[in-house]
Amino acid sequence: MAQYLISFDRGAMDHIPAADLPAVGRAAHAVIREAEAAGVFVFAGGFSDDDAEVEPAVVAVDGLVTDGPYPESKELIGGVTIVDVPTREEALKWAAKVAAACQCAQDVRKFMRDPELI
Repeated sequence: MAQYLISFDRGAMDHIPAADLPAVGRAAHAVIREAEAAGVFVFAGGFSDDDAEVEPAVVAVDGLVTDGPYPESKELIGGVTIVDVPTREEALKWAAKVAAACQCAQDVRKFMRDPELI
């Protein structure tokens, strides 16, 4: 099995009217419950702009902390789901379900495994 990160950019859901967000949340939770029942769910969560404690920060190799995202970063992650599935095709199927529920495109990336940490 391999773990895949399914994610979307911050602002990707901005097109959704506020009145529709509860339904989108219910749809997203239903996909997560389905992934749990299928035994492929690892983790899911989103990021908020409403709290100073969750604002991005960069910690340099010398320990210097800079508020904000990495300077070269063009986009910030808005939310993530991690699944543990046997194939890329299976990860893409789960990403399609997340995309439909969240009403926004999803990025899919396979985690590289470090053999010393497995």
